[in-house]
Amino acid sequence: MPRDDKPSPPPEAPTTLILLVRHGQTPTTGTVLPGRAPGLHLSEAGAKQADRVAERLAVLPLDAIYASPLERTLETARPASARTGVRVLEDDGLLEGDFGDWTGALLADLYHQPEWKTVQQRPSAFRFPQGESFVEIRDRMTATLERLRRAHDGGTVVCFSHADPIRVAVSDAMGTPLDRFQRLSIGPCSVSALSYQDGRDPVVLTVNSTQDTLAQLRAS
Repeated sequence: MPRDDKPSPPPEAPTTLILLVRHGQTPTTGTVLPGRAPGLHLSEAGAKQADRVAERLAVLPLDAIYASPLERTLETARPASARTGVRVLEDDGLLEGDFGDWTGALLADLYHQPEWKTVQQRPSAFRFPQGESFVEIRDRMTATLERLRRAHDGGTVVCFSHADPIRVAVSDAMGTPLDRFQRLSIGPCSVSALSYQDGRDPVVLTVNSTQDTLAQLRAS
């Protein structure tokens, strides 16, 4: 006698939520290109931003917190760790770009460099003198996020990083050419959220969020 049951559809692959958080404000934000130089800490305003983003993140069930090993990112991550009880793990893949000879330069001076036009209009063709290229920053961030999402498949992961690496990562997840990543704005302690699932392109859930509640944020 024929059976009426239909075979069950295969289970969907789990979705992983990755939140990219830029570090809080420092005394040189917007005036200096600090790069990976050590010794730069959060300003008083940046510390308040870190407390605020920790409050926002605490509404989510976090599986892991990772941070670039620079002081300003670790200081931004620690309030979130204290609120959630999730230990901060340092990850070199989330580091700021290696700006080479431009490290520590005043932005006002860099604006007058002939290479600045390339940085803004054709970053895919630019390498910082004695440092990284934007292509290398993109490839590093893409590989890092893929590694972390596979390590926490189906979970929620927070990554504290820096403006350019986050902008490049979000732009790449959107399928936007690298030469257009400068059109994204990533403010201090803003949250950008990416959803990953095997067999699908990444889904960008939010970009540069600084105020809205994260309570309803779900991987999709």
